[in-house]
Amino acid sequence: MNAIPGIADGTLPPGVAGWLAQAVESYHNTERAEFLLCSAQALAPECLPVYFSLYKFYFYKRMLPQAEKAALQGLEIAARQGGFTPDWTQLDAHSTDWRRVDAPQHFYLFTLKALAFIRLRLGQSEDSHALLAKLQELDPLDTVGGSVIRDLAAN
Repeated sequence: MNAIPGIADGTLPPGVAGWLAQAVESYHNTERAEFLLCSAQALAPECLPVYFSLYKFYFYKRMLPQAEKAALQGLEIAARQGGFTPDWTQLDAHSTDWRRVDAPQHFYLFTLKALAFIRLRLGQSEDSHALLAKLQELDPLDTVGGSVIRDLAAN
């Protein structure tokens, strides 16, 4: 249930899959991998899997401010595509159909979880806890695995 549309199902825009694959192959060359990811973003600025790849890359490289920025950009785009406000503090269970796993809403929830983890690692535990509480409200069935980050934040 954690699949991000486009990554596992092969529905990426033309050219983007190649850029992302090259970035994976170049992971140990941070500068090259970042260039390739940013090239994919420039090629398809509305492609949600690109933002997923960016924030994951930056997080694993311990480039947390960049990871946070990529996650926030992804939230903006997912909200626009899903037709709801990007401001997570304004969302509730009725803002959209949060149960759809094949839609921007699912990406939004998944990225909200990522942002909570990023902020936890940045030492912003209060923000992280607020994000996790909102995630639990929006995703009570825990389809994106927010409980894993909640458990980490509790310790």
